[in-house]
Amino acid sequence: MTSFDPARFLPDDLLARIRERAAVHDRENTFPHDDLDELRAAGYLGILVPRAQGGAGLGLAEASLLQQRLAGAAPATALAVNMHLVWTGVAKVLRDRGLDDLAFVEERAAAGEVFAFGISEAGNDLVLFGSDTAAEPDADGGYRFTGTKIFTSLSPVWTHLGVHGLDTTSADAPKMVFAFLERGDAIVARDDWDTLGMRGTQSRTTELRGAHAPADRVIRRLAPGPQPDPLVFGIFAVFEILLASVYTGIARRALELAVAAATARRSKKTGTVYADDPDIRWRVADMALAYDALPPQLATLANDVDSRADHGGRWFSLLAGVKYRAVSMAKEVVDDAILVGGGSAYFAHSELSRLYRDVLAGMFHPSDAESAHSTTAAAWLGPVTD
Repeated sequence: MTSFDPARFLPDDLLARIRERAAVHDRENTFPHDDLDELRAAGYLGILVPRAQGGAGLGLAEASLLQQRLAGAAPATALAVNMHLVWTGVAKVLRDRGLDDLAFVEERAAAGEVFAFGISEAGNDLVLFGSDTAAEPDADGGYRFTGTKIFTSLSPVWTHLGVHGLDTTSADAPKMVFAFLERGDAIVARDDWDTLGMRGTQSRTTELRGAHAPADRVIRRLAPGPQPDPLVFGIFAVFEILLASVYTGIARRALELAVAAATARRSKKTGTVYADDPDIRWRVADMALAYDALPPQLATLANDVDSRADHGGRWFSLLAGVKYRAVSMAKEVVDDAILVGGGSAYFAHSELSRLYRDVLAGMFHPSDAESAHSTTAAAWLGPVTD
């Protein structure tokens, strides 16, 4: 890790262009096509793909650093790309454990194709462990999916959509079915993404109207409920770590903007820069103390995933916990940065104003506060007794 240079994959000039466009996409509620084009040309979509499959062969810890850096320039772009990286990260988790179930994901991602995450459903707090989407088997080992997915980031551009649904008709039903779909008339994305923040992700509602996945794109059939299957672990691990990375990157950028404001603003009363004011210094220090705790945690957990560390029953609480802490920390840091920035941060054109809105999205991603606490309590106290 010491020799890894994030600027090799995300150079300063690329980040500057992405940062400049971020305000436009937020204001106009548009997808950052130019960002994706430049990231694709830089090989970013394949950073987690092995070199032998045409990618960069990076580890999850290195991808985490890159996503922190990208989020500091454009949170919505980073969050959207996150969903593609989740699938390439899951492919890596499986390959590291001797499974090549998602080899086609690696090959297509290295070629610049885009994978999206179609798991979330309105009101489904089971997330990976249950689904309101119907998965109907065909005669050839494939499935047709009918249901509605929400928060489908990358909606305007994805070429492959990873989904899950519930098979209730097979002889061994019920089974959770995980598969990949390609674009077609049986998949309709509503143009309904008009949100407070993270507007560039264009995470539109997606209707599956009997969308077909052939047998070679059906990845798993599992019993509903928590499972030790590597696919479930891979999705949860990569999703939580990369989400935490995005919000940690937002916090870093807010801290940088607070420092810039403190060193530029002067008090009319004393004539001194705010950076010399003890209250401002305390506030900035408090922000830094909170932020500094997260990058090492992310690096450690990501390395543990890559090295196949054995955390046993604590894995899910550790992963849910780092996501929860990252989002909580980022929101607090952005709140304080707004105060250090002063009244100008309240204007809609302010970058801090955009970060203030973007960071709120973290509360809606799994694992939410309730789930993180429940998972952690179960890890330490065991299940609730009757």
